[in-house]
Amino acid sequence: MKDFAQLYSSLDATNKTNEKVAALVAYFHEAKPADAAWTIYLLSGNKPRQIIPVRKLCQWASEAANVEPWLFEECYEAVGDLAETINLILPVSDREIDVTLAECIETRLLPLRGAAEEEQHAAILELWQNCSSQQRFVLLKLITGAFRVGASQRLVTRSLAQATGVAVETLAHRLMGDWKPSAEFYARLVGTKDNGEEFTGTPYPFFLAHPLESEPDQLGDVDAWQVEWKWDGIRAQVIRRDGETFIWSRGEELMTDSFPEIVTASEALPDGTVLDGELLAWKEGVLPFAVMQKRIGRKKLGKKILSDAPVVLMAFDLLESGGTDIRQITMAERRVQLQKLVSEFSKFSSEPQKGILLSPLVNADSWQQLAQFRQTSRENNAEGLMLKRRDSADGVGRPRGEWWKWKIEPYTIDAVLIYAQRGTGRRASLYTDYTFAVWNDGQLVPFAKAYSGLTDEEIAEVDDFVRKRTIERFGPVRSVTPKLVFEIAFENIQASKRHKSGVAVRFPRIKRWRKDKSPEQADTLKHLLSRAQV
Repeated sequence: MKDFAQLYSSLDATNKTNEKVAALVAYFHEAKPADAAWTIYLLSGNKPRQIIPVRKLCQWASEAANVEPWLFEECYEAVGDLAETINLILPVSDREIDVTLAECIETRLLPLRGAAEEEQHAAILELWQNCSSQQRFVLLKLITGAFRVGASQRLVTRSLAQATGVAVETLAHRLMGDWKPSAEFYARLVGTKDNGEEFTGTPYPFFLAHPLESEPDQLGDVDAWQVEWKWDGIRAQVIRRDGETFIWSRGEELMTDSFPEIVTASEALPDGTVLDGELLAWKEGVLPFAVMQKRIGRKKLGKKILSDAPVVLMAFDLLESGGTDIRQITMAERRVQLQKLVSEFSKFSSEPQKGILLSPLVNADSWQQLAQFRQTSRENNAEGLMLKRRDSADGVGRPRGEWWKWKIEPYTIDAVLIYAQRGTGRRASLYTDYTFAVWNDGQLVPFAKAYSGLTDEEIAEVDDFVRKRTIERFGPVRSVTPKLVFEIAFENIQASKRHKSGVAVRFPRIKRWRKDKSPEQADTLKHLLSRAQV
């Protein structure tokens, strides 16, 4: 536990990639297998569910530190992070808990979930009293379910490859899918051979694209690129192995039960097939993403929802054929095999042209002609174009130069900041999460939340404004004087009964601070609706 706490501090103390990699490599060289597995699990974005309610932790911390509840709340308000607040008010300790990370999580923390309050209280106090401040902070992060630190899964994989000699691509593949941290899993992860115990439905790492940052003609000959529509759906892999079907999202969520029509359609696929594509709401053509949202998060799919929001997989890549990984052959070669597969599938499918479709190519003689096609993206319910080098292999992560997304310009609207809330992580002490409103019949109506798009200097300036111009407090949220105007960008808009404005926007973010505009000059709800033609 001591080594993991030190690793957390090292990662949190720097934003330099090489320093993070060095700290991780050193840690993996010395860590026990079970500890290494839990470390990979936690640094990859996984975390235990909240073990003890925040209310109890606040109460016990106040009592242990002999601090009045109101003063604890003031401290929490100033610090902005619960784990840091508790760690700061408790007495400094130079003791160190002498257990491994795995033992601490598996035998001390996880059993507390669901235990009697007296047992929880005694166990937490014992941990607080017998841990160093550094260890206690990390444990509090785990207990509250707020564990996060500046290390992506790709960075962890890169570091582990250096420490073990196993290829990054191999590690990335083995880390896909549903796995639990254990010494046995770690042994399989870094083993030199495939021992045959891998989960049948394990997906491949998703290959991602960079936004196009320059004019496309700088990419060279247009004929060197395979061009497709950039669909607005859910990126997914459909896996057909050993007579079973598995559907995985890019976020490594197993979604098989949510798309029964894809499961049925995939029964016509040859065994040992893995398709990469986009799940789209479809009825004689692509439907808006809002239709797909009706199905997301539902545990039961009745006949009505399946009828109102039918789904297809728009397949754009073939990753495995006949049980063989073909990711290293070129995009052009994989496309030929994919076309043949989908053609054969259509012959044998019980519902031809339904369930699994081939993503159409956008053919053009010049970049200028492609630019004209791109302008029609919204008419096709697409977000723009995808540019994929014909000679590219399918890889891991987001390498530059192989795949580009050439998106259309977003919608924009000028809106007024009316609410603010503290951020998380490094921004826990700053007001960085904002709610924006537009005018409707002389009233400001909230329509979107956004927390990205400002520089550090602008964030500091807005934070100062929020503190000085707070009107009311609603728990962690502050309403502020409606004075600041921002240009908000978003991808799409749809009707929504859940929002006071009657609409919901997709991927809202701050494009720029409109210091040249007064709140009276912000846009109206009517104008917002007209921009997206709702």
